[in-house]
Order: sequence, then structure tokens, then C-alpha cells
Amino acid sequence: MAGSKRLIVGLGNPGPRYEGTRHNVGFVVLDLLAARVRGEFRRDGRARSLVAEGRLRGRSVVLVKPQLFVNRSGEAVRHLARRFSLNAEDILVVTDDIHLPVGRIRIRAEGSAAGHNGMQNIIDCMGSEALPRLRIGIGNDYERGRQSDYVLSAFTETERPVICNAAERARDAVVSFCTDSLVHAMNQFNRLTVE
Repeated sequence: MAGSKRLIVGLGNPGPRYEGTRHNVGFVVLDLLAARVRGEFRRDGRARSLVAEGRLRGRSVVLVKPQLFVNRSGEAVRHLARRFSLNAEDILVVTDDIHLPVGRIRIRAEGSAAGHNGMQNIIDCMGSEALPRLRIGIGNDYERGRQSDYVLSAFTETERPVICNAAERARDAVVSFCTDSLVHAMNQFNRLTVE
């Protein structure tokens, strides 16, 4: 990775109605990261996002929570990538994933959106699938045709501690991405099991 700055994008929907829902797990991780870098989220009108800046071991980090709803997050990512002159490999997208069990995390260097509309919008807006992403499993215990209801539902009492633990591991994985490398983060965190 050539650049010194990293853009970390957490996917979620804005507003209190969506707090604590499965689709908003990316926002949870970004809040943990903001505390780690002592950054404060501020509204950025041009990027239509909440943005916080900080440093990790001397590296500049920009944390972004797009406020455009998940399926339009790419517009914010494209704007900020241009503003900071960042390449795709300098950006890490933190997102929920129904294809992984609740609490499992996976980091990939690139790939398709795998049916995630928010990730697809970012790929479309950036014109590349070569975007690192950290996926957090939210499970897929829903009836056919009820995926939207499921991703917008809250975690169960049993799932909450698992997701809290996963969010902390995801935060640590992002720190590794920023301060070590994508490969190091993948090697360290992809093999961890759900706790």
C-alpha cells in the first residue's frame, strides 16, 4: 500500500430507527475505532457523511459513516476518495454479511459484492472490485422473501454479546490493516472462530 492515509468506511443506515440493527454493525465498529483514535464524528455536508479523523501509530486515518443509507454509500466513498487522492487499496469497507454466521469476521482484498447492495454501490461508484472489505457475519435465519426485514431487525439477547465481541475483533483487525498490512490482518483475523 503506497499511501500514508487510510479511509475506513462503516456501512449502516442513519437515524435512531436503525441503531442496533444487523445492517448497522459497520457503524458500531466505526464508533469503537473513533474511541481508539480519539476522533470525534462531525457532519461533512459535501461527503454527506459523519467523518472523524485520527492517527494510529503515526498513520492518518479517516473514519466515515455515510448518511445516505446503505444502498447509496458509494457516493460518499467516491467523494472522499477523490478529496484525499486515495486508491482503492487505501480504503477498507466494514459491512454486515448474511453469508457468515453471527460474529464471524472475514477480510478480503477484493471481490464481488456477494449480493450486498451497499457494497455493490461502492464498487459501482469506485469502478473497481479491488476494494478491501471486512465482513461481519449477521447470520441468515429468515424466511424466503424476508431478507430486508431480517437485516433491519435487532440482534437477539443471545446474539448481542457475540456481536459485541465480533465488533471489538473487527476494530482490532482494522487497526492491523492500518498499521501493518492487509495481508497481516487477513492472516491474523480470518482464522479466528466465533467466541
